[in-house]
Amino acid sequence: MIVGVIGLGLIGGSMAVDLRKRGFASRVLGVENEKINAEAALGIGLADEIVDLETCVAGSDVIVLAIPVGAAVKMLPKVLDLVAGTDKVVIDVCSVKEAMCQVALGHAARSSYVATHPMAGTEYSGPWAAMPGLFDGRACILCDVEESSPKAVRLVEKLYDALNMRVTYMRSDAHDMHVAYVSHISHITSFALALTVLDKEKDEKHIFDLASGGFSSTVRLAKSSADMWVPILALNHDNVLRVIDTYIDKMKEFRSAIDAYDEDKIRELIAEGNKIKRIIR
Repeated sequence: MIVGVIGLGLIGGSMAVDLRKRGFASRVLGVENEKINAEAALGIGLADEIVDLETCVAGSDVIVLAIPVGAAVKMLPKVLDLVAGTDKVVIDVCSVKEAMCQVALGHAARSSYVATHPMAGTEYSGPWAAMPGLFDGRACILCDVEESSPKAVRLVEKLYDALNMRVTYMRSDAHDMHVAYVSHISHITSFALALTVLDKEKDEKHIFDLASGGFSSTVRLAKSSADMWVPILALNHDNVLRVIDTYIDKMKEFRSAIDAYDEDKIRELIAEGNKIKRIIR
């Protein structure tokens, strides 16, 4: 099995490492437009060879689009053009799925494409961020599988099984709504908190001196790449705005209770928030 990975950053590079290490891939072909990233990916051993897009698709059994969703939306039709009439399988790993599925809808090679979202990552990016075991025990969502061929879906299930992931199935529009709540809003609030602290605390030394584990873990996501998050927030616009509005409403409840010295209301809000323990342990 030859796997072609377009974009050898955190997700693509980590997939390449484990798919080869665990015997799913005998060879990995990589596509990287940035010269420094291409050299790093080869040096680290993420890919056996760096090639252009056409060569990668022609020489691979499975093609993984592991680039920011804004670029992936534009590239997917071209990749499907290249695999039309073959048994090759194409997947993406983007965290916005409806736009990806819409752009593939009606394409002659639509059945060769499986929309996936492995729910794993860190705040780091680039080939240097790739790591083995990144996906172990995490969930992977496959979307709109009825539009994909059963053979392609089975192969992709085997791919994610090799990565030790739990596979679930969802409609693409439902996926985008849910990830707006569990992922996208987390990044937005982290960016906002970082901006708030940087705006109020001009002496950066004090931030570093006083930052505790709680602050560090909350603001960690603010280190994430704008190149990745700008297209995510743009393409999941409606869902993200609804979540932001709900978040603002909850912040206003806290502000009103604190402003009124209403300890009972503050306690009530915290107790309601504590119920998240039923979902996340």
